[in-house]
Amino acid sequence: MSGKNGAIKLLAGNSNPALAQEIADYLKTPLTKAVVRRFADMEIFVEIQENVRGADCFVIQSTSFPANDHLMELLIIIDALRRSSARRITAVIPYFGYSRQDRKPGPRTPISAKLVANLITHAGANRVMTLDLHAGQIQGFFDIPTDNLYASPVMVRDIKERFQLDNVMVVSPDVGGVVRARGLAKRINAPLAIIDKRRERAGESEVMNVIGEVEGYTCVLVDDIVDSGGTLVNAADALLKNGAKAVYAYISHGVLSGGAVARIAKSRLKELVITDSIQPTVEVRAAGNIRVLPIASLIGEAVARTAHEESVSSLFD
Repeated sequence: MSGKNGAIKLLAGNSNPALAQEIADYLKTPLTKAVVRRFADMEIFVEIQENVRGADCFVIQSTSFPANDHLMELLIIIDALRRSSARRITAVIPYFGYSRQDRKPGPRTPISAKLVANLITHAGANRVMTLDLHAGQIQGFFDIPTDNLYASPVMVRDIKERFQLDNVMVVSPDVGGVVRARGLAKRINAPLAIIDKRRERAGESEVMNVIGEVEGYTCVLVDDIVDSGGTLVNAADALLKNGAKAVYAYISHGVLSGGAVARIAKSRLKELVITDSIQPTVEVRAAGNIRVLPIASLIGEAVARTAHEESVSSLFD
């Protein structure tokens, strides 16, 4: 595949090689040969084994667990491309790690998302492409063009195929996710409910209050990240207690750290649907109530449009 201004090169780190290959297959463009390996002391070494001079390069790398290793891989690949005279370098980051640290939650704390944005920019990236940022304003942390893609079209298509929409209610698991949930609810013409999460005292379990009449509805929880799974499980219990028929969850990024998979598997959640922005583990694949939605076609189309200098935002109209 060639872009408007020359050859396209796709490169991948070690964070999600399966997704990178699926994007390459969608674009009918082979992944550029590159070595990304470790020295004995775990230093990262990168060697690009093809000519990339004057090429439009896309580096596909989620900064997922282990976040620091995968972030360093991304930075070093970008530096290697810059020093190899690549014409343009786009960091394609399906899951942008450190995105939850987008503000100062207290005194003497960092804004790590801004630091990571600076690192990527100074490494030599010319633009960034990511998926469902935890907070949209993180785009402003970059001093280079940044495309924030949305998984909602993929989720909406899946929901329409699997549910009777006249009985579906979209639910935000917290107040902060209302805008995201409302956007999806509007696409499927469904009502919206909100979970109000409060911790009355330190050390006591959270109280889940449901804002909205969910009785008799099939509830679909919508969020950008599921990590420990605790909030999701508690939200499902609260909805069922308030009369919901069944509870499903559609989450963009399945971080699923620690015992999250086991927690979800034992929960009353009918099904958790995540994208493959983070490579699913064997444990995730084996879980009976976790399903993975592929997003390679969405990212691949965005890459193709970027290469041809076409509109990316029209993907989500």
